[in-house]
Amino acid sequence: MPGLDLMTGRTRGCPARLWRGTSPSNVQGAPRESSKNAHIEFRSSRVTLFPVLLAPHQLIFTALEGALVDPRSGSFAKAEEALSELGRRNIALILVTSRTRAEIEPLRRKLQHNHPFITESGGGIFFPDGYFNVKIPGAVRNGRYLCISQGQPYKEVCEALDEIAEETGVGVAGFHHMSPREIADNTGMRIRDAELARSREYDEPFFFTSADEPAIARFVEAANQRGFQTRHSGMFWHFSAGCDPARAVRTVTQLFREATRIKLRAIGIGGNAEDLAWLRAMDHAILLSLAKSDPESSTAAQGINARNITRGEAPGPTGWNAAILNIIG
Repeated sequence: MPGLDLMTGRTRGCPARLWRGTSPSNVQGAPRESSKNAHIEFRSSRVTLFPVLLAPHQLIFTALEGALVDPRSGSFAKAEEALSELGRRNIALILVTSRTRAEIEPLRRKLQHNHPFITESGGGIFFPDGYFNVKIPGAVRNGRYLCISQGQPYKEVCEALDEIAEETGVGVAGFHHMSPREIADNTGMRIRDAELARSREYDEPFFFTSADEPAIARFVEAANQRGFQTRHSGMFWHFSAGCDPARAVRTVTQLFREATRIKLRAIGIGGNAEDLAWLRAMDHAILLSLAKSDPESSTAAQGINARNITRGEAPGPTGWNAAILNIIG
């Protein structure tokens, strides 16, 4: 991805790489020299870069499914022009997904993505090591990342799911009950993808194996009383506590504004009606078009009546590419 070449002064990196040498707060008000793109200051053998002219004023949040990534092929090829432009302009791209950290790591490697990301519908917020030179409140080290865990730990979530199911007399089958093969059979995933999907930290997908509508309503009410959230998405239900994508994007936006001392404009791009929950927390948001035959189309149409949400030109990476170029152009 693009960054700043010390030999030529040309941009060839990304904000994460630039910011590892200094705090993003140095971007605004940094000393200006004759260099076209950056000021280089030597302090006790450490090089600090100030991308004065390229200081970004936008922060982009994006969904994966139906937006940056084609839901059928998993490809982002049609979005590469916009991705390159974001890198050239040093604009941070924050991924927002219902997937697990293990699921999106292969995609992040392909994207050369070195920015924060939000997993499991707001359960976890992950910051690459050294991304900010400011303290991140509530963050703890988790492998190569600093992590803010909004969601309750997965083990406790699974225990509560089983307890509430027994108390309300319903049968449930969660991912923690299934092998990767069984998950693959129930979802159509490949075995390897099912293994990654099963590597969960906050949110448990499940389905009811024996329950009528009154029993399901009983289960949902009992979960709510104990502080757990349930939501129906496609063929699965989801069970969690504290997973909130809107709160997650607000937290990330505030951290960026504090670190850069810039009133960054938060812009979100969603791919389906489920993204409306966090798109409403943006300064401006775009919901990419859904086909009229899509069952979510009417729900999405109602969502874009919100003050800050507009309709994109096309679904998937094609629409995403056009939206990004229009935003930053």
